Amino acid sequence: MRRETGLALVLCLLCVLAGCATGGTGGAGTTALGGNTNGTTTADAGGIANGTSDAGSVAFAGTLNATVVDVADGDTVDVRLANGTEETIRLVGVDTPEVWVANTPREFRGLANTSANRDCLRRWGHEASDYTTSRLAGADVTLAFDPNTDRRGYYGRLLAYVYVNGTNHNAALIDRGLARVYDDSDFSRKPAFQRAETAAYENRTGLWTCSTGEMDGGTSDDMTTGKSRTDGPITVDVHADAAGPDTENLNDEYVVLQNTGDTTLDLGGVQVSDAADHVYTFPDGTTLAPDASLTLHTGEGTDGDGNYYWNAGRPVWNNGGDTVTVRAANGTVLVTHTYE
Repeated sequence: MRRETGLALVLCLLCVLAGCATGGTGGAGTTALGGNTNGTTTADAGGIANGTSDAGSVAFAGTLNATVVDVADGDTVDVRLANGTEETIRLVGVDTPEVWVANTPREFRGLANTSANRDCLRRWGHEASDYTTSRLAGADVTLAFDPNTDRRGYYGRLLAYVYVNGTNHNAALIDRGLARVYDDSDFSRKPAFQRAETAAYENRTGLWTCSTGEMDGGTSDDMTTGKSRTDGPITVDVHADAAGPDTENLNDEYVVLQNTGDTTLDLGGVQVSDAADHVYTFPDGTTLAPDASLTLHTGEGTDGDGNYYWNAGRPVWNNGGDTVTVRAANGTVLVTHTYE
């Protein structure tokens, strides 16, 4: 009996150690990836500890230490975990421009699907890749997982924030205008990332120069209803909120273009578009004299006396904020105007 009792105790102990009483998955502050099943989060000198983010308001769903062994592009890296396992990491919440396939400019606020914008985004995609390579290649990093997202995304890649020397690399890409916020994901830090993207956009930082054709610089003017960027003599103002229901008063939703230069402008073929890539094209023969302005109404009417009509059939300009982009017939951006 004493031998049987001792054997039973040994078997019970082995069962507990093997995880017989668990479902094999970790909760908040735990991870079952890459063989790390110690039930605790890791910490580094950057202050990532106790399962919380650097802001102290978002609880991480576990962390892992790793070494970056390869950089695929601006938002995708390969890492080696402590046990030797290699994983591909997709940086959660951010999307850098593509370098290996064609970009879709309209995924980025204020950009229409033009060849010029595709080329501009590809250049910034290479900039993002170079930046990620310079900071992460060969570096020891901490991977932090967001509680609001799946642990793995498309193609089985891990979705994570990557911290290097205590800095959130995902956030750094947004701050520097090297990525847009991946809006299809409901990650915990989305509001903070969106605020950072807005700041980068308004300052035309990084890839956001693509919306103005300002890869090598440009000029800016602050307006009472928003911020405009222009390489020419056109300024823009918007009346987005029509009196009464917008759908019933489309002609009280309009955009005003003004010629602030000293020569008459030929607007034939010039296009006006919103952030969702709805486009109006001025008819041939449209001109705008110095100091003159014209009004583009969303609804129906007969062009004349400085009034033009989109005939859109429904509201175009968002009351809560949008971006007006004016392009020459050859695709050159003449002015962008963002309002909130």
